[in-house]
Amino acid sequence: MRFTDKVAIVTGGASGIGLAIAKRLASEGARLVLADVDEVNLQTAMAEVTAAGAPGVWGSVCNVAVEAQVEATVNGALSRFGRLDVIVNNAGLMQFKALEELTGDDWLRILNVDLLGTFYFTKQAFLQMKPGGCVVNVASIHAVETEPLVAPYAAAKAAILSLTRSSALEGKPKGLRINAILPGAINTPMLWNNPNVKSGVEQIDRADVGQPADVAATIAYLASDDAAFVQGAEVRVDGGRLDRL
Repeated sequence: MRFTDKVAIVTGGASGIGLAIAKRLASEGARLVLADVDEVNLQTAMAEVTAAGAPGVWGSVCNVAVEAQVEATVNGALSRFGRLDVIVNNAGLMQFKALEELTGDDWLRILNVDLLGTFYFTKQAFLQMKPGGCVVNVASIHAVETEPLVAPYAAAKAAILSLTRSSALEGKPKGLRINAILPGAINTPMLWNNPNVKSGVEQIDRADVGQPADVAATIAYLASDDAAFVQGAEVRVDGGRLDRL
């Protein structure tokens, strides 16, 4: 039980990969804060995380693109549970649009959630966490190899890797660890609803498709004391698919 007495915030925690992460941390003893914009799904997710073993769960309706809501989520976690040990920046948006059709608002919509949301929670970690705390950022293999129609998403995920490096440098003197993972093709609606996949522009071999639990297991390692000497890492979780792209 690597997370007994520890408290973790998982953004985008009401469904998909985020929910899998929360359930994995719960199964190892963590108390969970699920931060998500979907208030309806939050209620169901809280029940699932409790059933997975969490000794305490709180759902915070939070748009990670709004700094005041991020701060309120962190303060709520501290007031309810008295501490904060782990933040998993998982919330993200993806849009499919040709480059010449993109607007500034399109870019800002993605960057505000995917990049600034990660920054806002990392900032709160620096302000509120005690030494020994950690942040795990969910980037994507799109940060290093991408496809047509997802320029803002790919750019935001690449920027998350840069933010992870900067945060790791500045976090180390504070006793905080910051690392990132790069999931590949993961069995979620986001993958199968991808118009590039539907049209055949992007070919997906079922053998290359991982499960949300695969991502969750890697995050559980990085967030645990087992990874005490892992700092500023970028860990691919793609079944080796990127080696063949």
